[in-house]
Amino acid sequence: MHNAGARRAVPLLKPYLELCKVTLSFFSALSAATGFILAGANSSIQIIFTITGVFFLACGSCALNQYQERLTDALMDRTKNRPVPSGRMKPLHALYFSLILLLMGFSTLDFTGSLSAFLLGACAVVLYNGVYTYLKRKTAFASVPCAVIGAIPPAIGWFAAGGKFPDHHILAVCFLFYIWQITHFWLLFLSHGSDYEKAGLPSLTNLFTGRQLERIVFIWLFATAVATLLTSLYGLFTSRVVNLLLFAVTIWLIWNGVKLVGRKSENTFVYRAAFNKMNTYILLVMSLLSIDRVI
Repeated sequence: MHNAGARRAVPLLKPYLELCKVTLSFFSALSAATGFILAGANSSIQIIFTITGVFFLACGSCALNQYQERLTDALMDRTKNRPVPSGRMKPLHALYFSLILLLMGFSTLDFTGSLSAFLLGACAVVLYNGVYTYLKRKTAFASVPCAVIGAIPPAIGWFAAGGKFPDHHILAVCFLFYIWQITHFWLLFLSHGSDYEKAGLPSLTNLFTGRQLERIVFIWLFATAVATLLTSLYGLFTSRVVNLLLFAVTIWLIWNGVKLVGRKSENTFVYRAAFNKMNTYILLVMSLLSIDRVI
């Protein structure tokens, strides 16, 4: 009986998990944890509040975004099976759920006792659900100014841990996440540019050929690698072993970028693989930074 109940619960929970983009939200929480560890705080309670608060905010923001973009999502192959456009969840249900998650996120983040962390969380939500959601309907270059959203979670962790501003350590990390976020967005255009066109949204594929986009993405990818190495120059990595590992994964990233532009024909599968490798790369950098601080 217990197993049968669990099996029935999984299909019921699945739309909510999809609405929250749990993997992406967890990633944001991990980047906040990186900023917290970087600040050198030792409070396990504070880091739990920080991670949980950022996770709920990210979940709520993603859910609200899917409510906001339900009509255009229904027109794109990549998004038409999401809970709201597919009809598995009513729009108002998704809206209420997103607002509850945002309230939980802000309430939890408030327990960190850091007004700066709380306000940065609010800025992230406004930028994503307000500015970016609006700008992406107006220009294909919306990701360039709005990539700052990706730099906010590490800063939230930094301030929640009592870190001061300005500080070159957190600025270097935030700069890295900003550059990485732009590359992340542009790889999406490479993989799904035609989908954006189908939905009537501005797309970089209307402005550049596939080959031109590949080269632009490589430039941003290379800039991400440079930004990563700058973190080492700023003294974020103190262990020689960790520094060597950082250099190795950065070379791996550049090599994948070279392969991206070195092919004879365009390939959507390769673009998606590059997108996944880009996410793996920043996760490895976060892990190395955290390990370096812990040891």
